[in-house]
Amino acid sequence: MWGTIVNALAVIGGSLVGLLFRGGIPDKYNETVMKGIGLAVVLIGIMGGLKTQDLVLVIFSLAIGSILGEMLRIEDNLEKLGNWLENKMGGKEGGIAKGFVAASLLFCVGSMAIVGSLESGLTGNHQTLYAKSVLDGIASIVFTSTLGIGVIFSSVALFLYQGFITLTAEYMKDFLTEDVIREMSAIGGLLILAIGFNILEFKRIKVGNMLPAIFVPLVYYILKLIYFGIFS
Repeated sequence: MWGTIVNALAVIGGSLVGLLFRGGIPDKYNETVMKGIGLAVVLIGIMGGLKTQDLVLVIFSLAIGSILGEMLRIEDNLEKLGNWLENKMGGKEGGIAKGFVAASLLFCVGSMAIVGSLESGLTGNHQTLYAKSVLDGIASIVFTSTLGIGVIFSSVALFLYQGFITLTAEYMKDFLTEDVIREMSAIGGLLILAIGFNILEFKRIKVGNMLPAIFVPLVYYILKLIYFGIFS
């Protein structure tokens, strides 16, 4: 869990630094910086998505995962949690919720979050999460300076998400093959691409409701192993 703890602390630290710049940077600069970050996020998403070697599985995973996410109303619940935090802190309408949801999704999806957490749980190697901590810390500075204090609360979502993957990795190690991890990472890359589109203010995509898609390849390979185990 040490890698995840460091990652969460990096987001908190970056958010605190970002608060120092809150209101001190003209809006036109904030908007331009956010658009630049959005373009970088799009590039990261494209690079991640291109790793797939099973496009059909990716398509089915996104379809099934999106249906599950809509049923669970993941993004609505994230926004409700953000609004609850906002009401408790007396923040301006839309401020805390927007920063919390945007940062939580960005920090929790993608190959580094998945692979890093798996490495941490399976081998005790935290190097990927350390590298992610640096990137997330820098991103949280920019996000907090533009979106506000809501970003700091994304550290809790990050801790729970990556911590869950890390703690369950040991029990799932027989199923976490190179193929599974690659396809999970590719789907995470596509979701990052969607986050980039949201930052650039294209038509809004409910990325949160697509989160279950990341884990569909794992379920698929487990069922595949069970099937061949029974009928072989």
